[in-house]
Order: sequence, then structure tokens, then C-alpha cells
Amino acid sequence: MAMKTRRSAALVLMLAASVTLGAEPLTWGADAQGGAPYVFQDPMEPNRLTGFEVELATLLGQRMGRQARPVHGQWDKLLELLARGDFDLVINGIEVAEEKKRVVELSRPYFATPEVLTIRKADPAAPRTLEALATRKVGTLPGSMAARIAERAGADVRTYEGGQDEIYDDLKLGRLDAVLLDEPVAHYYGDLEPEFESVREGFGSVEYAIAVRLDDHELLAQVNTALEGLQRDGSLRALYEKWGIWSPETAQLFGDPSPAARGPAIEFERWRAAVGKLPSLWERITTRYPAMVPLFFRGAALTLLVSLCAMALAVLLGVGLALGRRFGPTPLRWLCVVYIEFFRGTPLLVQLTIVYFGLPELGLKLHPFVAGVVALGLNYAAAEAENYRAGLESVPSGQQEASAVLGLTTWQTLRLVIGPQAVRISIPPMTNDFIALLKDSSLVSIVTLTELTKTYTNLANSTRDHLGLGLVVAAFYLLLGLPFARLARAAERHFGRHLRREAS
Repeated sequence: MAMKTRRSAALVLMLAASVTLGAEPLTWGADAQGGAPYVFQDPMEPNRLTGFEVELATLLGQRMGRQARPVHGQWDKLLELLARGDFDLVINGIEVAEEKKRVVELSRPYFATPEVLTIRKADPAAPRTLEALATRKVGTLPGSMAARIAERAGADVRTYEGGQDEIYDDLKLGRLDAVLLDEPVAHYYGDLEPEFESVREGFGSVEYAIAVRLDDHELLAQVNTALEGLQRDGSLRALYEKWGIWSPETAQLFGDPSPAARGPAIEFERWRAAVGKLPSLWERITTRYPAMVPLFFRGAALTLLVSLCAMALAVLLGVGLALGRRFGPTPLRWLCVVYIEFFRGTPLLVQLTIVYFGLPELGLKLHPFVAGVVALGLNYAAAEAENYRAGLESVPSGQQEASAVLGLTTWQTLRLVIGPQAVRISIPPMTNDFIALLKDSSLVSIVTLTELTKTYTNLANSTRDHLGLGLVVAAFYLLLGLPFARLARAAERHFGRHLRREAS
């Protein structure tokens, strides 16, 4: 009987495991660029995503019988990406605020923290109260509660989208008078610097919640049930103590009578050991950077693929626009001019936002990769059209008249006479455009794609190594662009020989 019972129990466990593995993944949006202790690349193991919210998502998935899977998104766009359906929920320091409740459903709070002001110890005029922030330069994150508090106090608010580390760097350099951010950020960045001082009283507090799409009440109920269970069994407290962020505010939120942490902050100490002092350049080159190469290669591969596909679209559209403007009837010429002026005269970022976030309002929802390629291709088609038009117009009109006398059709004239000469003139600006497109492809990070620049910013903010990694990513961009520059020069020589043979 005992043997049968054990076999039955084992069978139940196997079935439960198979159900969990085969279940639909629980996708959650976050921005690893923000940094510790939320969601970030592990400085000791750069290929691993870590953070207390990464562990929280894993615990939630286990409670809900689903496999948690992170999806990148720009922090100030996470709620828009959620509404678009790019992931199931958002776990990334989403603050409980009335304006957020109008666009998403918010779970029960899972964390509470005070706002902390960080100042330079050596600055005798540094502000130490909320009232003293008036007219002072205060750094914070865009769209945060801290930003709203500083604005209401009359501060000159400077927001940073590049990550939390950059804000404290500017404070150290004297570009800011103070930094106002949530206590976990101040603890992981401000408290590590001996020249900084933190003021933890009098600046308000904030609670974090998990965001779910409007009217997705079933998922919201599941999330709330899971959070309640994690709070009741002590999992959340153990998680926060491990990361060194357990606070009296969170204890009060949970109704826990013990505001002081009971266990060691293992992850905080690990973080401090990893970033407290930057290793020598030689050590980074020989040990740290090689470990990051796979991430850079993945980012570079995505950058190159997006750029090649976008350039192919730009070339095809650009040729059509140039021919239409040069040889088409008057209405077509005007349409081409309108297209070119619109896409040249409006920012690429605005165009990408319209393609990705605006078109779904009309019922057209594009995959992030497709949206990035389409936006880049449409934008650069305008520049390519002008390159090709300039090439076409550089060919003397007498050659077209001579071709007509010889009986060549318009297509034959373009292909055999005008085309080769126009192409040779258009190749240099076309090459410049492709290299510019390689760099502009970094904008696709706002549509959940982690390309080369986003990879760099994620790693730089987690390791606090902006200079060394900046040189590494610059080398990758250089290596991506150089082959195409050499190919363009070879094409110029080829068409030059062709024209010289024709002339002789």
C-alpha cells in the first residue's frame, strides 16, 4: 500500500510538472537599463538577468503555474506596451498613482519605500528639505513619483532616460544639486559613494504594484492571490531582506510588527563587491569583456539584420520615388515630393512611435521587428530618393536625347545610359546613409528589441563601466560599417571602369 501511495504521489508530481512546463508563459515587461536592484544584468555573470523583481516574477509564475519570461521595454513606455499586448503584465517599480489607474489595472501593493534625497557632503549649500529644493537642479527618473514631488516643490527637475547610474554620476560631477529617487535606488547607488549623504525623512513615500491590462480581471485576481500567498508565507519579506531593501514602510504595508531586517543582505553585498571598485582596464579586457561578447554579438546581429532589411526597403522605395519625381506625370511628382518632405521633415522617433503604437488604433498591429524595419525603411527612403534624383539629374540631358535618336526606349536609356552614371554618383551618399541607419537602428529599443546600443546601456548601468564598454560597442559599430564602406568603394571603381570603357 505504501509503495502504491508513493507511486501515486510521484505520478501527481510528474503530471503537475508537465502541466507547468506546458503552460502558457507568463510574460512580464521590464527595462533592464534602469539598473539595480530591480531588473539588471548581473555584473558577475553578464549573461544572466537578475534583480529582486526578477525573483518576484519567478515566484509569481510558480504560484500561478506558469513560466515567467521577461520582455524588454523602455521604462516610460511599459504601460503603452502592456496596453498594446506585448506582454501580460509589468513588474518594474510601477508606482501606485491615480493617473496610472486610468490606463491599467494595478494589483495590491507588493512593496513600499520612502523617497530619498542624495546630496554631496562637501556642498554646504546642498538642500536638505523639501522646501529647499525650490529652483535647485534635482535629478530623477522621468514619469516617477519623485519627479512629481520635486516639480511640486519648484525644483529645476532634470530627468534621465539612460539609467540610474548616470544621475548619480552627474551629482558627483556637480551638474546637479541633489538626486531624489526611491530608497532602493539610493541604497544601491548613492550609499556606495563616500562623498554622498542621504536624507531619508520628509520627502514622501511610494508603493509599487503590478500592472495588468484594463479589464483583465481574471489575471489581476490571480496576481493578487499569488501576492497575498507570498506575503503570508514570508516569501516577500525573505526576498526583500536578501536584497537589503526591507523597510519599515513595507513592514507597515504588510502589517508585520518587525520593521528591522532579520537576515543578511546577501545580494546587496554581492552587488557592492561587484561594482564598488571598478577593476583595472587590463582585468576588464581579459576577464569581464570576453564574458559579455555573446550579448554584444546578439545585439550586433539584430542591429545588422534590422539595418539590412530597412535599407533594402529604403532602396526599393527610394528608386521608385526618384523615378516618379523625375519622369512621372505631374500628380505623381507632387505625391513623391509630399512623401519625401514629410519623412525628411519629421523625427524618426515620432514615425516609429506612430507605426508601433498608433497603427494598432486603426487595427494594424505589427511585430516589433517588422515595425522597426518599416519605420526605418520609410524614413530612409526619402533620403535615398534624393540621392538617386541627384544622380539622375547629374547626367547631361543631351545623353537622353541622343538615346532617343538611336531608337532606345525610356527603359533602355535608364538601364544602359543614365543608370550606370547615376549609380556611380549615388553610391557615396547611399553608403553614408546605410552607416547612419546602422546607428539610428538603436531607436528600435523602444519597441522591445534589444539591439547593440541597448545591450551596451544595460551592461554599462549594471557594471558602472560606461567608458570601457563604450569603446567596445563603438568597435562593434565600426566593424559593422567598414565592410560596407569597402564594398561601396569597390562598386565605385567598377562603375568608373565601365564608364571609362564607354567613353573610349
